[in-house]
Amino acid sequence: MKKNKIIYWIATTIIALFEGVMPALTSQTELAKEGIRHLGYPPYFGNVLVVFKVLGVLILVIPQVPKRVKEWAYAGFAFDFIFATISLGAVDGITGQTFFPLIVFGILVVSYIYYHKLNANKN
Repeated sequence: MKKNKIIYWIATTIIALFEGVMPALTSQTELAKEGIRHLGYPPYFGNVLVVFKVLGVLILVIPQVPKRVKEWAYAGFAFDFIFATISLGAVDGITGQTFFPLIVFGILVVSYIYYHKLNANKN
């Protein structure tokens, strides 16, 4: 049980850093804005992503949030990583960078699996 909790919190913390803290701190930099432009998205799209990423991270890390809401947050992040991979591949071709969102997706899957293991033990 303790091992499951440690694995869950390590994976969830990595997601929180990559998807909540980093975007919140860097979204208004020229590099971030150019990244959104480079992929062909309108400028406001970056701001929308940051808002939903920060909300999603809060949903994942606050234990009192209902399970159903957490499921939606996990789904939202999964779509985000899958579509980020597709966008990078479509614009830049297949490079090493194309698959980075799938690595973070793998960490999200670990968080999701261990979230359910922890909740199965509570029932």
